[in-house]
Amino acid sequence: MAELNITGLKTGSTSLKLTAGKVTKTVPITVLSRNLLSYGPAEGNGLTATVNSDGSLHVTGTAVKQWAGLSWKFPCPVQGTVILSRPTSVDGLTVSVKCLDTKGGQLWSQLNVGNAGVIPAGTVSLRFEILCTEATPTAKDGDLRIQLESGDTARDWMKPDNTSLRGRL
Repeated sequence: MAELNITGLKTGSTSLKLTAGKVTKTVPITVLSRNLLSYGPAEGNGLTATVNSDGSLHVTGTAVKQWAGLSWKFPCPVQGTVILSRPTSVDGLTVSVKCLDTKGGQLWSQLNVGNAGVIPAGTVSLRFEILCTEATPTAKDGDLRIQLESGDTARDWMKPDNTSLRGRL
């Protein structure tokens, strides 16, 4: 059986018309985001995240201490090489993704912005974190566009498919 790979430019529903000889078939297709992250509204540790209409995150508040912040845990959607990118940032905040095993234990260090890494075998979920890096936290008010995608090349930011996942502390 032959394999057909299709890449969509925009997320949403569409269809594909296939013709072989005299037979024509229309197949429904759902185009998913290449951004593998899942996130949504969150509040804790002095910070609040809301989702903007374009799917980016708006973060406000003052973290209670250094390395405190917000996180979202979700099922791991892929294995293999991935890259984490952040075309917009907020001074004093860092983002990372950690790979977790079935018991919630971290499998290796973490994915940091700009570096490709490999999601190791045994990863069942990911934890996306936004943390304060400042020894004396200051007030934040800005938008973040963060993307985790397959491969080792960061492409233009795209809204994740899931922007309604409640954040955790």
